[in-house]
Amino acid sequence: MVRKPQSALLLATPEDSEAQFYEALQTADLERLMAIWGEEDEVACVHPGGPRVVGAPAIRASFAAIFARGAIPVHPECQRRLVVGDTAIHHVLERVEIATEAGMESAWVVATNVYLKTALGWRMVSHHASPGTTQDVKQEPSIVSSATPTTLH
Repeated sequence: MVRKPQSALLLATPEDSEAQFYEALQTADLERLMAIWGEEDEVACVHPGGPRVVGAPAIRASFAAIFARGAIPVHPECQRRLVVGDTAIHHVLERVEIATEAGMESAWVVATNVYLKTALGWRMVSHHASPGTTQDVKQEPSIVSSATPTTLH
């Protein structure tokens, strides 16, 4: 019997898909994470400082290697969203908690998540993450003033 991913039914909006994505990262849940991804051959992922990974099997392998070290304490702090037809583009400033000798510190990642509306709901077709800088944080006053994401129309 083929098991249908349980989260496939929960992807009614791009925001639902994005919430599932970050929850899967925070819990190192590979099955939940992959249920969000599209099935097209050209889905792609770029991890911070890493090469482009193309195709669901390669993306699965890359996240399996990452999750082998544990969950990722990542928090989407600021989101800018653009939806045109069946495509949604989310620009996200991610805060990642990192243990250092001085205690927990925040590192910043700038990510672009692209979602495509399919028969199974909104599926991720691209995740591109790059190391962020303090300048990225300074450009986002909403991090300090509000937790509400910004929506672009």
